[in-house]
Amino acid sequence: MLNLISAFSFAEFFGNVWDALTSKIALIVYAAIILVLILVIVIRVIVNEQRRIAEIQDNDARRHEVHENEQLETVRAELDKKMNKISLDVAAVKRSVSYGPLSVMPVGATPARVGSGKATEAAEDEEVNEGGSRFYMLTEIDKEYENYARPDYDDDITLKELCEEFRNFSAGKLKLYYDIEDIRRFIGALAVTKLIILQGMSGTGKTSLAYAFGEFLENKTVVVPIQPMWKERTDLVGYYNEFTKRFNETTLLYKMYEANNNEEIYVTVLDEMNIARVEYYFAEFLSLLEIPNPDGRNLDVVADRWEDDPKLLQHNGKLRLPTNMWFVGTANNDDSTFSISDKVYDRAMVLNLDKKATPFEAQGSNKKISSTHLEELMAKAQREYDLSDRNLRRIKKLDEYMIKTFHITFGNRIMKQIRCYVPVLVACGGTELEALDDILARKVFRKLESKNPVHVKQMADGVCAYLDELFGEDKLPLCKETIRLIEQNV
Repeated sequence: MLNLISAFSFAEFFGNVWDALTSKIALIVYAAIILVLILVIVIRVIVNEQRRIAEIQDNDARRHEVHENEQLETVRAELDKKMNKISLDVAAVKRSVSYGPLSVMPVGATPARVGSGKATEAAEDEEVNEGGSRFYMLTEIDKEYENYARPDYDDDITLKELCEEFRNFSAGKLKLYYDIEDIRRFIGALAVTKLIILQGMSGTGKTSLAYAFGEFLENKTVVVPIQPMWKERTDLVGYYNEFTKRFNETTLLYKMYEANNNEEIYVTVLDEMNIARVEYYFAEFLSLLEIPNPDGRNLDVVADRWEDDPKLLQHNGKLRLPTNMWFVGTANNDDSTFSISDKVYDRAMVLNLDKKATPFEAQGSNKKISSTHLEELMAKAQREYDLSDRNLRRIKKLDEYMIKTFHITFGNRIMKQIRCYVPVLVACGGTELEALDDILARKVFRKLESKNPVHVKQMADGVCAYLDELFGEDKLPLCKETIRLIEQNV
């Protein structure tokens, strides 16, 4: 009897369990568990696949970078080889001239190379180790300036006439059109610093402005296309080649040495200057240009001076930075360029070329102007058109407001630049408030880009209202435009 009861209870229990396991709710639970497992598997597969793709992309990027570096090294080696060959060919031609009339030879061959292969190798070794100055181009400049006579310069032109004549010449001779305000800012920038940065959209005439100025002065502008891999000053001025025992001279070094021999105005364009990091390849120039005494601005070229080196090369292998050369950098802001640091912006004068000027008819001619006369005109303007006491008080109040609101101060460098820039712009035909508006927008309010954007947006209306109250309604339109642009980009 007990056995029957136990069997019945056991069968009933299992029956209940089976009913529970096969109920609709249980089936739904099973389905949910299966779906969760499938989802987990799918997610894991996707994550693994993404990881695998990322690893493949990283490997491809590394291989591409290695390949690019190899190509760059190959190109650089080829260029060195060609430059060495040119140097050797020039030396051979010089020897041929000194020994007697040149005979007819194949292009690229030298007298020593005509003959057997062994003779050729011996001649090449002799050319590599041959004596003579390691600075061929610079020593040639010394020869050219042995009997130098100062040309006749137009030493009667004023700054206002300079701006108008330059604008008319660009329009009449070169068909390049600029607003007179941009011309004044460019000439005014020459009084502030030796480094000018031209910003703006492509096609607004950044490079052509510097080019036109060189044509106007009858001293062609040097254009240095900056390369993405540049990292040091040797990329700009060249380097000593231990194999050929010669210095690989660049056009910039040639022009710097030439500029130290005369009073011409030299303009060097650093084209697309921020395609590489300016703080790397131009670092030594930035430091030297900060030295107040021009005689202390000496650039390292070689370790020491040899007996047959160029005359103006100093005993320690340094070359004086010419006071009559200005560097004009053109900058684009896109994904292919680096941002320009505050260190560079603070030391440079920035001009924004945002629009094309309307074409107009004009007649103009070249002017031969010396750097000495230009500097005298700027010094005279700074004496005659010094900042008014009223605007000095306004600047002091604005400085206090900016410190309190954004923790930004003008600083000694900016105040010095203001005192140099404003009088020259006035002498060029502008007004004091126009000059202040321009330099404050480029030097002070540009710094708001690095501040808390939310705070800048909140204070934008107040800052614009304060500018109207301090300087007069809409008297500083460029400053207000800079603030509004930063506000819109938040």
